[in-house]
Amino acid sequence: MVISQDMLNDSCMLNNSNEDNPGSLTAVPGLSSSTHTLVAVCLGCILVLGSLYNSLVMLIFVKFDAIRTPINMMLLNISVSDLLVCIFGTPLSFAASVSGGWLIGRQGCEWYGFCNSLFGIVSLVSLSLLSYERYITVLKCAKADVSNYKTAWRYIITSWIYSLFWTLPPLFGWSRYDLESSGVTCSVMWHSDSANNVSYIVCLFLFCLVLPLLIMIFCYGHIVKVIREQMSRINLTTAQKRERRLLFMVICMVTCYLLCWMPYGLVSLVTAFGKPGIITPTVSIVPSILAKSSTVINPLIYIFMNKQFYRCFVALLKCEDDTHNIDIALSPQNSKSVHPMERGKSSNLHSYKAETANNAAPSFEQKSSVTVMVYYRECI
Repeated sequence: MVISQDMLNDSCMLNNSNEDNPGSLTAVPGLSSSTHTLVAVCLGCILVLGSLYNSLVMLIFVKFDAIRTPINMMLLNISVSDLLVCIFGTPLSFAASVSGGWLIGRQGCEWYGFCNSLFGIVSLVSLSLLSYERYITVLKCAKADVSNYKTAWRYIITSWIYSLFWTLPPLFGWSRYDLESSGVTCSVMWHSDSANNVSYIVCLFLFCLVLPLLIMIFCYGHIVKVIREQMSRINLTTAQKRERRLLFMVICMVTCYLLCWMPYGLVSLVTAFGKPGIITPTVSIVPSILAKSSTVINPLIYIFMNKQFYRCFVALLKCEDDTHNIDIALSPQNSKSVHPMERGKSSNLHSYKAETANNAAPSFEQKSSVTVMVYYRECI
């Protein structure tokens, strides 16, 4: 009798073992050969694009001095963590998908689960800390201090310590890293219903997924509210466009966070607390791929939608060696002259005075509008 490849893949891919035995992987059902092929294509694209985008970000930081501001250092931390996922995590799952099963045993599974959890949580915590930093800047109604790197480094170190705090326990007995039901990725052992494992899963979900999301929603929601209140005093097309652009970026940030990480969190909870077998291997691999796709999406939203990074990126593509002009264009002192009223003052003083005389709004509001423009340009 001939046994098809699909039947072999649907059978248990690893030796039978009890989950109480920490020395071996838990046997799991595999994916069909066609599903393995599709997963390998998706992971291959994520690997190439994620490595390319995040490497470009680091190259821009190396090449252009003006981009190395405290707020951008936090963006760099996100790119570093995403690039480390592409280096230490995605290649292993890609190889497993190509070969049809996990290749490097128990220790390799623990390494993969720890690295992906560590770097993923660093990225999530950094996103929430970035939103908090912007919120504090808006709350103080002050311009971001481009010379103070202490706060940025404090946030970066906090993100790594916080992530280590939640990813090291499975290596020391509080839950453990094990093979997921797809057979090509490793993560926390979601399928165990022991009190030890359930307590860790609940804490991980609340403090590493829900809490960063709530911080982002609160901070960015407050930022949009403050900017809208300030812009309502001004009847300027430029201000309205920038307000819409800010709102669009906030919506993209929160939406992509939800799309990339919430399915993984919800499926993991269902696997942990639902009936055994309710989540099939094919269904379980989709949230895992979405979570890994954040390594591609994060640079696009947080980096290439940023005007500073975009200008440097264009200069990098044009192989421009003279970065002096770019540094001047991106300097904070230069950005203060972007307001239409200020340009009118320097180019045509007579028309500026006539416009001010016909304007019924008090001069205080004009000054406030300039302040808002400067903040948005430099901090958002």
